[in-house]
Amino acid sequence: MTTILTAMSGGVDSSVAAWKILQDGCECQGATMKLFVPEDIGYTGFTPAAVADAQKVCQQLGIKHHTIELIEEFRQLVLERFIKTYLEGKTPNPCVFCNKTIKFGHLLQQAKQLNCEALATGHYARIEKDTATGRFLLRRAAYPEKDQSYVLYSLSQEQLSQVRFPLGNQTKSETRRLAEQVGLAVAHKAESQDLCFVPTGKYTELIEHYLQHNTQKTADTVSAAGIIPGDFVDTAGNVLGRHKGLVRYTIGQRKGLGIAAKAPYYVCSHNVADNQIVLGSEKDLETKSLTAHHINFIAFERLDVPLRCKVKVRYRQAEGEALVEQTGIDSFRADFVEPQTAIARGQSAVLYDGDYILGGGIID
Repeated sequence: MTTILTAMSGGVDSSVAAWKILQDGCECQGATMKLFVPEDIGYTGFTPAAVADAQKVCQQLGIKHHTIELIEEFRQLVLERFIKTYLEGKTPNPCVFCNKTIKFGHLLQQAKQLNCEALATGHYARIEKDTATGRFLLRRAAYPEKDQSYVLYSLSQEQLSQVRFPLGNQTKSETRRLAEQVGLAVAHKAESQDLCFVPTGKYTELIEHYLQHNTQKTADTVSAAGIIPGDFVDTAGNVLGRHKGLVRYTIGQRKGLGIAAKAPYYVCSHNVADNQIVLGSEKDLETKSLTAHHINFIAFERLDVPLRCKVKVRYRQAEGEALVEQTGIDSFRADFVEPQTAIARGQSAVLYDGDYILGGGIID
């Protein structure tokens, strides 16, 4: 009988995922990752992983529960990378790197050590094997309102071959209904909306706290320059006012600039070298091309010829049609048919062919 380790956050999705693994006739074990400590993120009293809730569900289901500590791995591979990227004037998506290195990296390795053949999670996405090529393919969830394929594009063939997404063919309301029917302890638990390590959504507070309390750890990897006030300038370089630190402003932001003008200004770019934020019109946010690095392809090994496909540049943004060409071992370029708005360095450009995720990369 196949034994599958289920990553359990103490929420409804992962709890129902574990229950469905059992319904499929597999043996199941639950694992909750301990990823950070309050001293790092500055929220004393906040429990990062709801171990108690996950334990309750495992007890209900009659399965083993493991608490797996990956604090140092998460600090180095996700938390500090998140902070460093913001301080470089970019807009990171930490879930992409957490999935690649922590959840489907270190936790998957732990699954093997526990003699489990696969790792299941509560993600809403689907995996299938292409019988013609032998490659494992990643698909959007059957219902788009909860689709999480965008943050999974970086998974390798080896990882995809050992991963299960039991919720990929159902809606969130169906997941909630199943939890209620089964009587799971977390059936009515509220859904988390923010990053797991920024429960308040105020990431600038986390960055400032981390820099103040982890000077020795971060001396070689991050600089505090991004939290120092500087100038707002227009596209011609004229000073318009003062900003409160680069990390407090994202590409496309309109509100909270404190600049009085006849027409609204938008954040167009960050000039890290001069500690300036460039403001412009909505039209100035438009661009028809991007380059990306740190690329990963799923449907094929490499892109031998230019490919016309859809490209999504933000998690909540619709895709745009583009011609994509691989420009190096670890880079590609996408030229869009129609201009895209507020493309941000550090976010991911993810390639789609209908429901299938072809791959993606980090936007330069």
